[in-house]
Amino acid sequence: MSTKLEVNPGIQWEVQENSDTDVLEEPIHNIIVWNDDVNTFDHVIASLIDVCEHSHEQAEQSALIIHHRGKYAVKRGDFDFLRPRCEALIDRGIQATIDA
Repeated sequence: MSTKLEVNPGIQWEVQENSDTDVLEEPIHNIIVWNDDVNTFDHVIASLIDVCEHSHEQAEQSALIIHHRGKYAVKRGDFDFLRPRCEALIDRGIQATIDA
């Protein structure tokens, strides 16, 4: 069932009611990088530039936040997009997880 609404003269909007259409939304996740006492700032910065495609400034700021807060969400997206990037960070010795 649809009804027509006139908001402004000459412009009509059609509103769908009781639609059987399901919309699938992919949940958004984050790669979380955790602070450690092993990796240097330079290594973390270079890894964020290479793996997460950060600018140098963005990677540097992320590394500082990770150091001071203990963790930071460095990349956002759907799980399938984030998984290879998270694995690449882990392969470089960086503690990284994907939030649920």
